[in-house]
Amino acid sequence: MTEQERILQLRAELHQHNHNYYVLNTPTISDQEFDALLRELQELEDRHPELADPNSPTQRVGSDLSQEFETFVHVRPMLSLSNTYNIGEVAEFYQRVREGLAGEDFEICCELKFDGLSISLHYEDGRLVRAVTRGDGVQGDDVTANVRTIRTIPLQLRPLSESPNGGENWPRSFEIRGEILMPWSSFEALNREREAREEPLFANPRNAASGTLKSKQASVVAERKLDAYLYYLLGDELPADGHYENLQAARSWGFQISDAMRKVRTLEEIEAFINYWDTARKDLPVATDGIVLKVNSMRQQRALGMTAKSPRWAIAYKFQAEQQSTILREVTFQVGRTGAVTPVANMDPVQLSGTVVRRATLHNADFMDSLDLHVGDHVLVEKGGEIIPKIVAVDEAFITPERGPKVEFIRHCPECGAELVRYEGEAAWYCPNETGCPPQLKGRIEHFVSRRAMNIDTLGPETIEDFFARGLIRDYADLYTLTVDQLSGYNDTRIRSARKTIQAIEASRQVPFERVLFALGIRFVGETVAKTLARRFRSIDALAHATLDDLLQVNTIGAAIAESVIRWFADADNAFLVERLRAQGLQLQLSDAAIAEQSDRLAGKTIVISGVFAHHSRDEYKALIEQHGGKNTGSISAKTSFILAGDNMGPAKLEKAQKLGVPIVSEDEFLQMIE
Repeated sequence: MTEQERILQLRAELHQHNHNYYVLNTPTISDQEFDALLRELQELEDRHPELADPNSPTQRVGSDLSQEFETFVHVRPMLSLSNTYNIGEVAEFYQRVREGLAGEDFEICCELKFDGLSISLHYEDGRLVRAVTRGDGVQGDDVTANVRTIRTIPLQLRPLSESPNGGENWPRSFEIRGEILMPWSSFEALNREREAREEPLFANPRNAASGTLKSKQASVVAERKLDAYLYYLLGDELPADGHYENLQAARSWGFQISDAMRKVRTLEEIEAFINYWDTARKDLPVATDGIVLKVNSMRQQRALGMTAKSPRWAIAYKFQAEQQSTILREVTFQVGRTGAVTPVANMDPVQLSGTVVRRATLHNADFMDSLDLHVGDHVLVEKGGEIIPKIVAVDEAFITPERGPKVEFIRHCPECGAELVRYEGEAAWYCPNETGCPPQLKGRIEHFVSRRAMNIDTLGPETIEDFFARGLIRDYADLYTLTVDQLSGYNDTRIRSARKTIQAIEASRQVPFERVLFALGIRFVGETVAKTLARRFRSIDALAHATLDDLLQVNTIGAAIAESVIRWFADADNAFLVERLRAQGLQLQLSDAAIAEQSDRLAGKTIVISGVFAHHSRDEYKALIEQHGGKNTGSISAKTSFILAGDNMGPAKLEKAQKLGVPIVSEDEFLQMIE
């Protein structure tokens, strides 16, 4: 595999992992594995600047934005921290701080890294006025109504005369950041309730907290008893120069601040703190996944400054995953939406990182074979990033000559019996029976109705399973022939929900062409690719008749995507599916308004976006650039036409732009340019 192919492969994998983590709340790899893949991609992109892509995972922070809430631009961007998994890199961080401060004495504040959902709380005159999620770091979701239900977050700060600890008065206006958490006790109770209702279980407290905070009903948030720990105070009139001292002041104002904080001066003290909490954290009532180290002095923090993505004055040390030994009883096989077959280990129950584990993914045939698994083996299981259980090795201490049968990967689909195939360059085995394999059929329908596709939000996996079992649907075109009577089954109690579902299906007929194209589920055609193809070909018919050369002429469309599109439209069943959707009135071409809005005003221009904007979001500006023929990129080079700059443009980008002589265009100038 060439380095160019590896870059494309890594981007696709990391985009999927970001989607799994932030949107679906069902991550499939650990933080450490994700960071390793991201680091590999960054190194490859550094070697190949000609392959720069503004949509690369290295150019963005995974987002938890939701369309259900209004967004709010952060007054100060919420940057992520650099991660490390070993003491050696902590020592390197410590040395960089010493050098950055030119030998000046400094203190490090050691804190627990809570595993929840980052939140920014804004207070005016002692009252909570806004609560915003981290989002993409530049803007987040306004979840104030839901946060007001969390009892450990003060809505009104008490006068200092009532504070048991005394302390400095709170500033008139300030921001305090922290983590929204679901305690282990609440998490386990919630999963017991979901299990009783035969609903999917949350994988871990972080996912449960995230899903809860994004609930449309504040009453649901209140019932689930979320908690919050605050860890960073920001504002123009803070009580002290010390970060630790500011948090102690915040404690006196009524905020819940962790007791597990310590100021230290030496690397030995940092290591002692890490070693202590690596064990002691298992007795905490909430999930933690590491330690955060911060330079204590705010003045020194400002002197050290930021990189484009993270502060130089802080670092996160991630704990190594806990391991336990248990017995492998059998391996079963699951078929996904794309037909990929995944082996799953079924084991004796074992307590791991606060939850009981019975199953663990084995990823693919190569991974499974590398472990040399036999039924009855004692295996070592860990939770990567405290989330997804996985087998890391056979426990050799228990291997005997009388081992059970070796676990072999299957050769036929466990659902439909079709012979499995393996495509060149792919690690997974696939069931090729796309039109007759039930999990694939149901999975494609689930993708079709998803929020970013057709947004038929009344149809979840359980409802689709029910409709499928009742013979009401076999593919997504069948959705448009459903009736209220079919869905309600003449049960008066279900008529209201049935009508709501039919209304949502009817509304989806107006979904624009680029989202319909994404909803079709063509392999490798994600949201961004679907938009690109829709703008280039403008209709489903033009795309269906495009040649390989036609597709390869489109910017960012490579051979794998082009061949996949051609294969999909060459299939007679898919062609018939398109005709059925056409007959139902779906949007299979760009609207006249969308075509009229396109222009070539930015044709041939490569543009970098930086800063915070007043009139549109960054994503909206990216869409406008593409709409007018321009190309987005995340890094500045001599080929950059100009930088679209908002407030708080990154200092590193500004310096590089000045060095290369790249023009800087303001928000208003840009809007005049395209209008």
